[in-house]
This record gives sequence, structure tokens and C-alpha cells, in this order.
Amino acid sequence: MLTRIQSKDGRPVSILGFGCMRLPKVGDISDESRAIKMIRYSIENGVNYFDTAYVYDAGKNEVLLGKALEGGFRERVFIATKIPSYLVGKLESAKKMFETELTRLRTDYIDYYLLHMLTDLDMFLRMKDLGVIEWMESLKAEGRIRNIGFSFHGSKESFEQIVTAYPWDFCQIQFNYMDEFNQAGKSGLFLAGSLGIPVIVMEPIRGGKLAEGLPANILDLFATSKIKRSPAEWALRWVWDFKEVAVVLSGMSDEHQLEENIRIAGEALPDSLTPEEKEIFSKIKAELQAKTKVPCTACGYCMPCPFGVDIPGCFSQYNEKYLMSKKGGRFSYFQALGIFSVRPGFASMCKECGKCESHCPQSIAIRKELKAVRREFEGPLFRPLIVMARRLMKIRRPKTKTD
Repeated sequence: MLTRIQSKDGRPVSILGFGCMRLPKVGDISDESRAIKMIRYSIENGVNYFDTAYVYDAGKNEVLLGKALEGGFRERVFIATKIPSYLVGKLESAKKMFETELTRLRTDYIDYYLLHMLTDLDMFLRMKDLGVIEWMESLKAEGRIRNIGFSFHGSKESFEQIVTAYPWDFCQIQFNYMDEFNQAGKSGLFLAGSLGIPVIVMEPIRGGKLAEGLPANILDLFATSKIKRSPAEWALRWVWDFKEVAVVLSGMSDEHQLEENIRIAGEALPDSLTPEEKEIFSKIKAELQAKTKVPCTACGYCMPCPFGVDIPGCFSQYNEKYLMSKKGGRFSYFQALGIFSVRPGFASMCKECGKCESHCPQSIAIRKELKAVRREFEGPLFRPLIVMARRLMKIRRPKTKTD
């Protein structure tokens, strides 16, 4: 198992992290005995980073991981878990959640503690105003947490604002060869690296879509390589090729995936892809671009929108549905565009001012395309559903001059 040094504290972390959200199930119930065996097998084979969260499987995921790490395994690994910032209304609730997590995980400290699913700077500032950041710093001083970080789902601009707003110990982003320029993207990865902030990568295989959901023409391109690899291996090696990546989280749900990933993680050095292999990825990106509905490169020149629309984010979700023949996709749209954010960025927020189009280097008819996004994802029940969800979460958008 290859390791990379966690640059903030000098500790070696396995380049393969176990994303516990997708542990094996029997129906809708976790297959506990099988999951525990997989976790312990991974530790015996060098995996030392395990990722879970307060909300995964309604808390049962943390409980299962805690059981798996009994018997001396806890001391051999790093636990990463998350506090759901979108559910925190006051500091006391954050404190209760943390104590609950310690109990579930059967430990008295957390190695990597994250603010879960930040989408914009306002979410971070709300945590700061509530005293959550100062409280986390006090926990770190006491040794009850070792590293303070955040996981991110939002725009490139928002990531840049958040990652530079605080001296983070680490951050977690979605990154894969289809999302090279989406969300935080490659520029965000490089920015974090330049700041000395270790990056944990989630969704390297896009929830399995880059392993099993690829179009035939993409599989044919991979098959042209002299070295035969599974689509999953291609995806993982692409991410591990970046030296700025500290850990790649893989949500392994069966023994075959675990064994394959452990093997790859013993071989995948940074900057190891050959020119021929990089050329294959270039051809794949060209194929994907040919199927792209909107030729947006997520450059961000159209941003910020004066009315708050996350224009690149809207187009990313729209393109993904057709690139991957994805059914539905509304939940992904809701999540990525900020249903839990103080300032969401839905397509329906467009007021057709046209400012964005004058800055677009691709000459995209942005207003027209945003209408298509709205038709695709925002049905007649969209507005009342959003209002209801935000009321339940007690999320209120502050008024601005444009409101």
C-alpha cells in the first residue's frame, strides 16, 4: 500500500481511503458481519483512512465502523467523520452531535473532523458566527480532534473563497476525469496544494458510474491500450496521478472491489501515466465533449451572477444527465445547486439580464440554455418543495440589493 505524507502534520496516510457510505447491504440493511470483515481486511492490507459521517445510514454507519475498529484496530487507523453544518442551528446542537459521534465510533478522539457539504462561503461564515469554528479549535487544542477540514459541493468560485478563508488542515472535494473542471476542479486542487492543504478526493469513480455506466465508445477507447485495465482502475489511476491528492476515497461495497483497489493502490504513483495513456484520456474527453449539451468549460468568466445563479453548476448537472444517460438527476441538481445553502444557485433565479453572455468565451446563449435546465429539473412542484425543505432546515437567505 502506497502512502503520501499528510503535509500539515507529517503523518503518512494510505493513498486509498475506505469510504464507508457504500458498505455492503442485505436489502436496505447493512450486512454488518461482512462489512466488518472487509474493513479489517483492508487494515491488514495497509488502508489506514476511514471516512464516515453523522448522517450516513441515520447514524448506523458510524456505529458499524466503531464496532469494526474494536480489538486494537482503532489505534492503527485515522477516522474521518463529519458534522452536518446544514443541520446545526446553534452551538449546543453541534456539541451534542460530536459527543454522539464519539459514542457511536467508540473512541475518544477524531483524527479528521469535517464541516459536511459546504457549498458556499456563507455556510462557513454561519458556522463561524455560531462559534462552531472556535469550538472545533478548542477540541483540537484538547486533542479530541486532530485536524479540521470541510467537504465541498459547490462552484469553483465558492471553493476558492472557502479554502482561503481559514487555515484548514485538509479539505475534501469531488474529483475525477469527468469532473476535471467541475465544482472545485483541477484549479481548486492546485490552489489547495499551493496553500499546503492536503486534499482528500471523493467520488473518483462518480458513485460507480465511471465503472459500470460508461457508453460503449468510451469503453472502446480504453480497450485500445496495450495494458488492459477495468474502467474503475483507469478512473482511480487518473486521480492518483496528481501529486496534490493525499487520499482517494473509494466506496467499496464488495470484496472484489476492495481487493482490486488495494492492488492498484500499491502501484499508482503520482505522475506515472504514460503519454499514450494520457492521450486515451484526451480522446475520451473529446468524445464526452461531443455529447455535451452545453459547451461550458466551467471557466467562470460568467460569474458572479448578480442574481445568484450558479451558471457553470447548472450546466454541469444538465450535461451529466445526457453524457451518462442518467435518469432523473433532480436530487443531484438540488444538492449541487445548494438546496441546503444560504444562497442557492438554481437556474430559475435567472432574470435574463444578459450580463453573463457578454463575458462567455464560448459564446454560449446562457439565458436560453438556463431555460432548458429549468425545464429539465424544475417542475411545477419545485418551488414549494424547496420552500418546504428550507423551512425544515431553518435556512433563510439574507436580502440583498437585487432581491
